[in-house]
Amino acid sequence: METSRKVAIVTGAGSGIGRGTAKGLLAAGYAVVLAGRREDALKAVAQESGAPADRVLTVPTDIMQPESVRALFARTREVFGRLDLLFNNAGTNAPGVPLEELSLEQWKAVIDTNLTGAFLCTQEAFRMMKAQQPRGGRIINNGSISAYVPRPNSSPYTAAKHGITGLTKATALDGRAFDIACGQIDIGNADTAMGGRMKKGVPQANGTIAVEATIEVEHVVQAVLYMASLPLEANVATLTVMATKMPFVGRG
Repeated sequence: METSRKVAIVTGAGSGIGRGTAKGLLAAGYAVVLAGRREDALKAVAQESGAPADRVLTVPTDIMQPESVRALFARTREVFGRLDLLFNNAGTNAPGVPLEELSLEQWKAVIDTNLTGAFLCTQEAFRMMKAQQPRGGRIINNGSISAYVPRPNSSPYTAAKHGITGLTKATALDGRAFDIACGQIDIGNADTAMGGRMKKGVPQANGTIAVEATIEVEHVVQAVLYMASLPLEANVATLTVMATKMPFVGRG
C-alpha cells in the first residue's frame, strides 16, 4: 500500500512499543508525529529513525491534559494537514500492592493515562478525520492480555484495559458512518522496560513467582503495520500477539 502521504500520530512514542512502532511507520513511508512527555526521548527516536525531517514531528504531550492533547492535534493539522492513523499506545502502571493499599492517586494516574488519555486522543482524531478530505482514518488502541484476564494486584491497570476494549468497540461503531475504523491490539509480554520484567520473575495467581517468556518488540510492530495497511473498508477488530509460552489461557 502506498503510504508516502499518510500521516500517523503515535502516543508514548519515546520508549518501548511506541518507539518501535513509530520507527516502523517511518520506515514504511508514513509521516509520523511522535507524542510523549519526554522531549529528549522523542527527539532521540526521530534521529534513530533516519527519516527525513519533513516526515517526522516531535510534540511533547501529556495525554492526561485536554489542552495538551488539543495542541498535539492542532500541531499535526498545521504541519501535515490531515491524520490517517492514531496509535493510542501511551500507558502506565501502578505498584503491585494489595488492592486495599492502593491510593486514589495511584488509581487515578493509571485510569487517567491509559483510558481517559486514549479517549481524549480519540475525540480529537474524530474531529480531524470527519472534517478532512478524503474523509476518515484508522485508530488502533493498545490493549493488553489484561484486557481479558488480570494479574495479581493489578486492579487499576486491568480496569483501564477492560475499558479500552469498550472504548474500541464504541469507537468502531460510532466511526462507521464516517469511514473511521478502530481496532485493538492486545500484547502479551513484549520485551520492553515494562514487559521485560517478566524475564526476572513475576507473581502468579497461585502465589508463586515465575519467569515468563517474552517476545521482541518487532513482532508487535509488524502486527500494528498489518492493521494499519488495510483499506478503510476492512478492519482488524482485535488482534492478540504474545509469547507462545506465556501464561494466558487460565493464566497458568
